[in-house]
Amino acid sequence: MRVALTIAGSDSGGGAGVQADLKVFFRFGVYGTSALTLVTAQNTLGVQQVYLLPPEVVYAQIQSVAEDFPVHAAKTGALGSAAIVEAVAQAVRDFGLRPLVVDPVMVAKGGDPLLAPEAVAALKEGLFPLASLITPNRLEAEALLGHPIRTLGEAEEAAQDLLALGPEAVLLKGGHLEGEESVDLLATREGVLRFAAPRVRTRNTHGTGCTLSAAIAALLARGRPLAEAVGEAKRYLTEALRTAPPLGRGHGPLNHGA
Repeated sequence: MRVALTIAGSDSGGGAGVQADLKVFFRFGVYGTSALTLVTAQNTLGVQQVYLLPPEVVYAQIQSVAEDFPVHAAKTGALGSAAIVEAVAQAVRDFGLRPLVVDPVMVAKGGDPLLAPEAVAALKEGLFPLASLITPNRLEAEALLGHPIRTLGEAEEAAQDLLALGPEAVLLKGGHLEGEESVDLLATREGVLRFAAPRVRTRNTHGTGCTLSAAIAALLARGRPLAEAVGEAKRYLTEALRTAPPLGRGHGPLNHGA
């Protein structure tokens, strides 16, 4: 049995965060473990409250898992503060958590912040250099780089710029770009690969980033090569969007069992 660890926030609505990650791990036949970073009161309409856990508690959760389970891959989601980012980075180094997928979650689907502005530097300087893959969407990439990204060409340049921050690979997601296809760009030292899928028109988009990064982490835990894991995870996400159930009055959850 392969084991994956998610280090992320709790979503009481179940569509994103640790709850979504664990569903995805199960879907891909991987035993899921978790370390909570923050707790949200959240549903499909938005985030009503956020409570950050003490950094030492976040570290202790990771330690408990890593000292007892053979963690074959790990991923991060919402981290909340610079202190939590630093605690997670220290745990990654201390326990050799590899491969590591970093989803740089900054805001929830409804626009509520899940990362303090001063934590962005800690993310770039402390966690990105430890990452096997980072998975920003266009809005997150713009925040990380400080300039707009409007076209696929600009996205390719941005992916290369993000690669220069230290991760082994960058998956710049194309869900927020225009076009009939959603094109994700995987940048490595060898070049850029494109992963395209028909754009699914749906309001049920809550937790798409968590779901994709968790699927990639699960497939890496099972020993898949990175490009293969990204391709399979994107196909899974497209189907999860296409078959999403009509739940909630806002941005509904995906079908994690797709």
